[in-house]
Amino acid sequence: MSKVPFIIRKVICAKVKKSLGGKLRLFIVGAAELDTSLVEDFGALGIRTLQGYGLTECSPLLAGNNDFHLNPASTGVAIPDVEIKIHNPNDEGIGEIIARGENIMLGYFNDQAATDEVLRDGWFHTGDLGYMDENGDLFIKGRIKNVIVTENGKNIYPEELETRLSEFPEIGEVLVFGAKENGESFVKAKILPNLDYLKEKFGRTPKDEEINSAVQGAVKKVNSKIPKYKNIKIVEVLSSALEKTTTQKIKRFGKNVK
Repeated sequence: MSKVPFIIRKVICAKVKKSLGGKLRLFIVGAAELDTSLVEDFGALGIRTLQGYGLTECSPLLAGNNDFHLNPASTGVAIPDVEIKIHNPNDEGIGEIIARGENIMLGYFNDQAATDEVLRDGWFHTGDLGYMDENGDLFIKGRIKNVIVTENGKNIYPEELETRLSEFPEIGEVLVFGAKENGESFVKAKILPNLDYLKEKFGRTPKDEEINSAVQGAVKKVNSKIPKYKNIKIVEVLSSALEKTTTQKIKRFGKNVK
């Protein structure tokens, strides 16, 4: 969008804002990683997109971008009166995100064991992995319980691979997880193709081999852009949707990971 001539961009901007009601100034985004190009493109249209990070236990915000600080690649900086730090960081500076502040819960109702697990020495342990740069910007990498650890001790974050794959229109749903076969660990992806897109692309209902080729092509492109140890080795093309939770999040347990 930034390469579009100024006059044309003004016209496009006016039309987009009008289609969104005419008074929209900004989007506030959370719950999932946001493609930085979306932030930049909406910014070029005069609409700021502010990404934030938090949990229900934190009422719910811990960090965020704002009108005075915007890093499209980050979930922003700690909000006022909240302190965030990275617990036990590895060589890359990635560790568990922990926080403290008046907005954090006192504990889980009638569940002292669960409370003691997340509230330690005055800090709330989020269970999320991330790192912070020299400006205090927070970058989320994934959930501790989802991390795939290779034989040589390297960490692979499934959420990163899922985000990359989801950028391809051929992909409908995707779940990445660690699997083992004959004593060897590898990265596996279960993918539900976007049949509506593929039907439009081919001008007809695609054959199974065409669907598989489209999915494998997307995986190959992702693998070419990441270190070899992160490569997705096994791809299972699905004919039905992955199981979801009641909030419509893909389950990372049960038959989804078999």
